[in-house]
Amino acid sequence: MDFKRVKDYFSWLYYQYQIISCCAVLEPWEQSMFNTILLTIFAMVVYTAYVFIPIHIRLAWEFFSKMCGYHSSLSN
Repeated sequence: MDFKRVKDYFSWLYYQYQIISCCAVLEPWEQSMFNTILLTIFAMVVYTAYVFIPIHIRLAWEFFSKMCGYHSSLSN
């Protein structure tokens, strides 16, 4: 595996991120604030998905299993 190629690829991805999010035109302190807010929002979305998606999947499973007449041992 060529490490220079991997490094160049990640540099290209970071450059694309800066261009798409317009971070390239911000001052350094504005970039750090923007990245902090973006990272915080991303972390909250991941945490919320981790906590609530399994609950919604279980509730949907119970709903559709009762609708179709199939009762599993997972239902209370």
